[in-house]
Amino acid sequence: MSLQEKIRKIQEFENTLNVQQKETHERANRLNEIKHQLHVKFISELSDVIYKKNLGDAELKLKIQKFVQKFLSENNTPLSVEEKNNILKDLTDDIVGYGPIEEFLNDDEVTEVMVNGPHDIFIEKFGKIYPTNRKFLDHAHLLRVIDKIVGQIGRRIDEASPYVDARLPDGSRVNAIIYPLALNGPFLTVRKFARDPFTIEDLVEMGTSTQKVADFLKACVIGRMNIITSGGTGTGKT
Repeated sequence: MSLQEKIRKIQEFENTLNVQQKETHERANRLNEIKHQLHVKFISELSDVIYKKNLGDAELKLKIQKFVQKFLSENNTPLSVEEKNNILKDLTDDIVGYGPIEEFLNDDEVTEVMVNGPHDIFIEKFGKIYPTNRKFLDHAHLLRVIDKIVGQIGRRIDEASPYVDARLPDGSRVNAIIYPLALNGPFLTVRKFARDPFTIEDLVEMGTSTQKVADFLKACVIGRMNIITSGGTGTGKT
């Protein structure tokens, strides 16, 4: 990606983010109430379906869709088609995926997801930190997602073991901390890695490195030499 293209994508993303953040709080709060009611009702009525081991994601998504459509048809709040679709997507992400952060984990341009409590979700994109308009319903909702993430890698998190530092199957680093270590938590951080990382040839082509430096580093690796690197998170040490 060229520098001009990167700058253009940053501007487009920030413009979109500004538009999203202008959504009225009153309407957003009402939609969150509906999502909360829907989520609680789904868990209470279909919990056996959720935890059924032989149920595939496609079948589960179909059940969620039918459940949401029935619930919204009985709800008196007037909703636009977009709002209904968003509610369906959010519930599907909660049950099948990782709730409000699902879209960020699937976005290759997002390099880090930072959840500072249920109502403050930040992302790192294009090397900059941005607040998002996504929220968890409450502490319990965030804790369920954390349990799901750490449970899939054979770990647990509770008051006896309130801190988890692990890696997801794709190499992403996960850090989660809950009460009593986190007084205002739970907190969750996911540091992602590029699915298509730069090669040394890419760095030479982009002008980040010279061919002489590339050849020197390659010789150091082949010769098993010690290499000392410096720089903070996201500077390219890996």
